[in-house]
This record gives sequence, structure tokens and C-alpha cells, in this order.
Amino acid sequence: MKTVIEKLLSEALAALPEEMVPADGRNVAIEVENTRDAQHGDFASNLAMKLAKATRQNPRRLADALLRLLPQNPAVAKTEIAGAGFINFFLAKDAYHAEIAKVLEQNERYGRSLEGSGRSVQVEFVSANPTGPLHVGHGRHAAFGASVANLLEAVGYRVEREYYINDAGRQMEILAVSTWLRYLEHCGEEFTFPANGYRGEYITEIGERLFAAEGAGLRHGSAEIFKDLPPDEPAGGDKDIYIDALIVRARLLIGDAAFRRVLALALDGILGDIREDLKEFGVTFDCWFSERSLSDSGSVDRAIAALKKAGHAYLKDGAWWFKSTEYGDEKDRVMVRENGVKTYFASDIAYVFNKLERGFDHLLYIWGADHHGYITRLRAGLIALGGPKDSFEVRLVQFVSLFRGGEKAQMSTRSGEFVTLRDLRKEVGNDAARLFYVMRSNDQHLDFDLELATARSNDNPVYYIQYAHARVASVMRQMQERGLAHDRAQGHASLVKLTEPQEIQLIKRLSAFPEIVRQCAAQRAPHTLVHYLRDLANDFHTNYSAHQFIVEDAGLRDARLNLALATQIVIRNGLALLGVSAPDTM
Repeated sequence: MKTVIEKLLSEALAALPEEMVPADGRNVAIEVENTRDAQHGDFASNLAMKLAKATRQNPRRLADALLRLLPQNPAVAKTEIAGAGFINFFLAKDAYHAEIAKVLEQNERYGRSLEGSGRSVQVEFVSANPTGPLHVGHGRHAAFGASVANLLEAVGYRVEREYYINDAGRQMEILAVSTWLRYLEHCGEEFTFPANGYRGEYITEIGERLFAAEGAGLRHGSAEIFKDLPPDEPAGGDKDIYIDALIVRARLLIGDAAFRRVLALALDGILGDIREDLKEFGVTFDCWFSERSLSDSGSVDRAIAALKKAGHAYLKDGAWWFKSTEYGDEKDRVMVRENGVKTYFASDIAYVFNKLERGFDHLLYIWGADHHGYITRLRAGLIALGGPKDSFEVRLVQFVSLFRGGEKAQMSTRSGEFVTLRDLRKEVGNDAARLFYVMRSNDQHLDFDLELATARSNDNPVYYIQYAHARVASVMRQMQERGLAHDRAQGHASLVKLTEPQEIQLIKRLSAFPEIVRQCAAQRAPHTLVHYLRDLANDFHTNYSAHQFIVEDAGLRDARLNLALATQIVIRNGLALLGVSAPDTM
């Protein structure tokens, strides 16, 4: 109903005489809010006060003019001017009845809109380095990104979901040499595994698969491998020197071609595991984009050339720099080092350039909180490459702390001592994981309570919401068991019988769903949808406890069933946007 009021005010604003409010004074956002006190109506708007501020006129006079020009609508029973110039709207008793019919008619389409129609947005999320399984922190990225993408799609955007595969650079070399060393252990070689290698059990498994593929053909003795290498210093020191020396030694002993085969086997295995893990979690991508493809396709060179041509790059001390300070960055960024090696930043710029070439209207990046420093420099790159400033958006996802039995679990992809997303899903289930991950705003730290997530109680939000959906299904089964048929048309004609306070509250809450979806999409805020569904479930449970649905009065019975079924649809649609199932039995 809020959108109805907004439309009425918009038409009234457009009809105001030019001498009262000039065209340049009408560029104000129309805001309509629910009133806190029913004595002040159902909705209120401060439009007149905003116009008064822009035009330096009396707000009550402007409010009066708006009301005189407000189109008639059967949903609005009365309007009034309150306080300094607020406009209050009182809705007709049957204003929400048509909304219930709309819910039942539109079913899974209810809550969707076309506000973003004709615009495209690319959502890039998760993008975890393919050096190990996904951990519980990655799971929050997955749940948040997937939910935001669903919400944007629900309001009409053409959405492409993308996973950026960081399959280039030194971390891939460390992955390859770690796999080779585990392979050597499987062959019977004995040595101390490097402190800076990838040490998880998954690397041991990949090393065994490497032996199955290569046999003993890549085996070399420990003495030959570790001869004259700098010391590894687990307790401190520069461990990078040691692992880098091992990478060089591995390439020398087995050759570049074999080294690439080792890397390909490890990368394919880990990526395959990530894909399957996300798929089981209900998170899928339209595109898996390879960082290596940026170099192979020439995107890196084209991006650097474009910046040079536009005068946004310069040569200093043999290196090519991007003038990012011209766009608010704290310092200029190196793209090509003096030795000709391109930096990670060059790949990041090329990735932005590639997205612009693909024609997306809006680029939404979902990153970890530790990537905050990259925002300014990448936005600078986008603007320098000709992209609109407002087409670049980054949402940072804060860290997850997982608690089990009051103890905090530690996570580290290098040490292997981490809790995987798959472990979490096995323990609490996909539904609880998906909903708990987005219960809090992405910019807030999340303490994931495993005991609460598995509890079958009203304190567990996923259980409480799903239980409301299942209760409606149970009522409909009871109807069948009693040999009663539900007449939707009669139920709609009898909605005037829904006069109980709990029923009115539930009806009002239901009607807010389309606006909630639009708000959540615009603010990238799936947590708001979780809170709404929790409140909706509470309203339903309260109504269920207060009133019988299957009563002798057929009209009242059908009206209450219409309301219950509408509630079930909204819960189901809301949970679907969050990637959570809506079971008929609990």
C-alpha cells in the first residue's frame, strides 16, 4: 500500500502550479512511512516539509495544496495535515483485501517488480582463492552475494553472477609445489614440510591423485631437492625465500611442462570441490572467470594501453604507473615493474576493463573486509577507463566467528586448521546456514551460534519461520481430513469478516512484502528481509493461537484460509530469495 500512497503524492506533486513550486524545486524524494500511532493514520509523508525547505514556503500551505490535488483512491478513507506539515493517510477498512487476492493470484510472482527493468548488473562474489576448500567465512560471502543477486533479479534487473578465479601468480606456484611435495611423501620421501606451503589434508589427497596420474615419474630424492636451500624458519624470519627457492628447484627438476601439469591437476581438483560445495549450498554462477584469461586474451595489455592513451599512466624509473592519486587514492599504483612483470593491480584494472567491455550497466563487487584499501584505486581505474563513477559499487562482508560449545574455532587455509563450509552445512543444514549468514548486516561481524542454528525452538529464526509455513500446510491437510473444501472466491468475498486485531495486523504485514523486497534490493540488505519474515511468522503464530481457522461459518473459514494461504506464499517467496526452503512438514 505504501507504493499506492507514493504514486498519489507523485501525481499531486506534478500537478502543483508552477508559481507555487517551480520545476527545479520539485526534485525531492517522496518518502512515505508507517505511522507509529494508529490515531495518526496508517501512513505519513513529510513531502510538504521537504518542498517548503527547498522553496522557503509554509509547509502546511503546501500540504493543503497537495491534498487538494491528490487523486481519489478507494484505498484512502481520509487524509489530514498534522504538526508542522505532515500528511497523514487513513486507509479504508477493506484497503488490504485486494492485496490478499493479489497474493493468491500472483503466487510465486508476488513481491516482484520491474523497477530495474532494462538495466543489467553483474554481481561478483565469493571468488575465494582456489588454494583450498571453502571455509565458513566464504560461506557468508556466498549466502550474502546469492541473496543480493536474487533480490536484484526480483526487482527486474538482468543479473549475472560471477566467480573470479584467482588462478595466476605466486599463490598458484605455492599450490603446485605443495602438491608435488605431498606427492613425494606418498612416494616414500621424508622431509619437513615447508611452513609457508599449503598444508591441509586436501593437499595430501591431491598429491595421491597426482601419483595415480603420473606414477613415480616426478619423483626425486629429498637430498637432491633440499640441497643448499636457504633455511626454513617456522618461528620467524623470511619464509618466502625458502618457498620461492623450492618453486625454482621443482621447476628445474621436473621441468616447466610437468610443473604446469601438477598445477592444473591441483587447480582442477580444488575448483571442482568449490563448485560442488557451492552447488550443494544452492549457490550457482553464470560465469566462472579466469584471471589467467586476462593475460591470455590481451585484456591486461589493452587496459594498460587505454590508460596510456588517455594520459592516465606515466613512466618512472623504468616502471609504468597509474595516476590513481588524481582520483583520490593515497598514492599512484605500479602496473608494470621495471623488469616488465605486470602487477596484481594491472590484472585488477584489466578485470574492470573487461567488465566494461561486456556492457554491464552496474558492477557490484562483494569483497572481504580486508579488501577495503582496494576500493578507491579500482574505482579510479574504472573512471579513467571511461566508466561512470556510480556504476562501481563494493559491499564489504565482515568476518564470521564460529562458536561451538562456547569455544571459538580458528580458521587458516595455510595451516589446514579451519572449519570448512561443507562441515558447517553437514552440522546445521543448508537452510540454517543460509539464513544465519544473512541475519546481520554484511558490514557487521557475525557470531554464528551452532547450538541455536540446530535448535528446534522459537528462538531459532529459521525454524520459527519455516514452522509458520508448515502450519498452514497442516491446516489444509486438516480440511481434507474433515472432507471440507476451500472456496477461494467465497473467502475473498468474506474478507470483511476478518476484524480481529491479530488478523488486521497480519494483513498489514503481508501487504508490506513488495516494498520490503524493493527496499532490500536497493539497500543490498537481505538481513532486513530476515527480520520481516521473522515478524510475519510471529504475526501468523499469534493469530493462529488466538483464533480457530476451521470454523462452522463457511465464509469466515474461507476468509481465514485465504489469509493463511497468502501468508504461506509470502513466507515461501521470501525464503526463496534467501535460498532457504519452505517445508510443508517439520
